Amino acid sequence: RLGGTAALRLLLAAHVAAAFEPITLGIAIGTASVLTGYLSYTELFCRFAECCREEQPLNASGTAAGTGERLFGQHLATEVLLKALTGFRNNKNPKKALTLSLHGWAGTGKNFVSQIVAENLHRKGLKSNFVHLFVSTLHFPHEQHVKLYQARHSRWIRNVSACANSVFIFDEMDKLHPGLIDAIKPFLDYYEQIDGVSYRKAIFIFLSNAGGDLITKTALDFWRAGRREDIQLKDLEPVLSVGVFNNKHSGLWHSGLIERNLIDYFVPFLPLEYRHVKMCVRAEMKARGSAVDEDIVTKVAEEMTFFPKDEKIYSDKGCKTVQTRLDFH
Repeated sequence: RLGGTAALRLLLAAHVAAAFEPITLGIAIGTASVLTGYLSYTELFCRFAECCREEQPLNASGTAAGTGERLFGQHLATEVLLKALTGFRNNKNPKKALTLSLHGWAGTGKNFVSQIVAENLHRKGLKSNFVHLFVSTLHFPHEQHVKLYQARHSRWIRNVSACANSVFIFDEMDKLHPGLIDAIKPFLDYYEQIDGVSYRKAIFIFLSNAGGDLITKTALDFWRAGRREDIQLKDLEPVLSVGVFNNKHSGLWHSGLIERNLIDYFVPFLPLEYRHVKMCVRAEMKARGSAVDEDIVTKVAEEMTFFPKDEKIYSDKGCKTVQTRLDFH
C-alpha cells in the first residue's frame, strides 16, 4: 500500500484524466485502486463518474428530512410516498414499475416531492443521467403530432436499459394530449421483459393539477368538521381515479393505465392554509441564508389571496408566488 499522500496524488491524477478520455481514466483508476488497496475499481470509478448500482437504495431518512424541511401541510402525501417508495425499494423482485400520480393545485409541493425523490435515489438528483423529466408543454406541445410523440415516448423510456432504477417524471399531465400517455403502458405493465429489458425497477411519477377541485372540496368538508389531519388516502384516492379518468383535460382521460390498474397510488396534495404559507416563507428565507424576519413573513403571507371568499381558508396559489413576493420585500 502507498502512503496517504501518494495515494491522494494518484486519485487526483485519475480525476484529471477524466477530463481527457475514458481509457486513460480507467488505467489511472485501476492503478490507484491496486496500489492503495482501499477501494475496488468499481467503487473508485464511481467516485468520479455517475454509476447505476444494481440495488439502488432509497435514502429514506433523507427523503423524510427533505419533505419535513420543504413540504408543508401535506401529511397525507408524505406518509403515502414514504411508504410506497420504501416498500418498493425493499422489494428485491417487484412485479412491475412503481407508478405514482400526484394531484393537487399549483404551489402545493408536487414538484418539490419529485425533486426530493430524485435526490434521494440518485446522487445528482434531477441532473442525473438516470432521472428523466418531461414537461408536456415543452416536449409534446402540438396535438397534430401525437403519433410522433408516442413513438418518441417509447424511445426515451427504452433508455432504462442503461439503468434499471431509472426515474421518469411527467410534469403538467393536465396539459398532455389525450391518449399520448398510453404509449408507455407496456413499460408500466406486468411484463417480465420487453425486448430483453426489464422495466420492473423503474419509477414513474405523474404531476397534475387535475383533480385539485375534488381534493379541495373534500379538504373543506374535513376542515369545517375540525378534522383536517384525519383525511386518509381512502377518502380521496377513489374520487381522484374516477375524476381524472373522466376529465378530458387530465392527461389520463379514458387512459388504459387506469383501466388496467397500472397506477399504484393516486396521491392527493391538499390546499395550503395561511399557516402553511408562512412556513413556506420562512423556509425560503433560510434557503437564501437570511435571518427569519417574522414581520416580513407576515407581510408576504397577508399579500396572498385565499378562498372561499367568506372564510379565506386556503391559498389559491399555494406557495407558488412566495419567492417573487419575498424578492419585493
